[in-house]
Amino acid sequence: MGNLYHNKTAQWAVYVVFFAALGTLPLMISDSFLLNQFATYGVYGMLALSISLCWGFGGILNLGQGIAFGLGAYGMAMTMQMQTQTESNPIPPFMLNNSLDSLPMLWQPFQSTTLGLILAVAAPTLFCAVFGGIMFRARVSGPFFAIMTLAMLSAFYTIILDRQPYTGGVNGLTPPAAFQFGDIEIDPYSPTAYWVVFGLLMGATFLTKLITQSSFGLVTQAIRDDAERVRFLGYSVAGYETVIYTISGLIAAVAGCCWVMLVQYVSPAQMDVSFSLSIVIWAAIGGRHSLLGSILGAFIIQGAQSYLGDTFLATWLLILGGFFIVVVRFLPNGLASLVEKAFGLLERRDTTSSPAPDGGRPLPAE
Repeated sequence: MGNLYHNKTAQWAVYVVFFAALGTLPLMISDSFLLNQFATYGVYGMLALSISLCWGFGGILNLGQGIAFGLGAYGMAMTMQMQTQTESNPIPPFMLNNSLDSLPMLWQPFQSTTLGLILAVAAPTLFCAVFGGIMFRARVSGPFFAIMTLAMLSAFYTIILDRQPYTGGVNGLTPPAAFQFGDIEIDPYSPTAYWVVFGLLMGATFLTKLITQSSFGLVTQAIRDDAERVRFLGYSVAGYETVIYTISGLIAAVAGCCWVMLVQYVSPAQMDVSFSLSIVIWAAIGGRHSLLGSILGAFIIQGAQSYLGDTFLATWLLILGGFFIVVVRFLPNGLASLVEKAFGLLERRDTTSSPAPDGGRPLPAE
């Protein structure tokens, strides 16, 4: 029991140190472009975190996380686009180019910034709750659920691409001005934008950590390991799976909003299959059973792509694939397992080197 308490305390200490270090970056970086890039890594970290919660702790392999991310991103882009429209010119230019002479009903709620933000987060979260509820009550799980999320992702991608007059089609949406909330304009290249993303990432991580350590989280992990046994004990397996899948979608939706705030652009590429698969790869390489490991996996992979992708071009995909194979083969629990092994060795060394009170054998670990 003592070791469990100390392990939890050590984990929280590592989380606090990690986010304290991230919070000081704007104080040390004067390059606004680099700061914006680090902020986008925070968005990727949120996505990896959402997959870690859903797949690593819930045992639900979601290959369609781009749905929640993309819907959140489009909701934010629509909100930012309508902030630039006036009463005399309420219709975005791309709609006029597609022969629309009135603002579609779908866009009208986004004329209110507050309502637009609520819809940007609530719509994908509600979708996850409904879709997850239907699937899990039908006991669709494992690879079958993964295939269903992939099919649903492809459907959303096609809809966004084909409904060009309403979504911008392949060109996407490009809000011409930075996001403004009340009297505050958030420059995407400013420390303010970075701290907004950093604060949301930290809040989502701490909240997720609390969930995994709660009784709800313990039951969810038990379902991951043996759903039938948990169902036999009287728990609503479908209910637990739906909740964890919905929370994961909520985090991804928030990440989508942050993405558009930083890059001022969204397109069907955010719902592309390859992007959703990349999110799973980040979590797998970092360690899907570790929240912090998944975040670091996203940082490492996307950071490497930013600085090596232009050098190796298409070869970068081969490098990433090779790295993924090596990690899966030799480190099935991801890079986070290296840290866990290091701490394990230190604990064993400390235990074996500690003399017993009577000068005999060392005290056993609790």
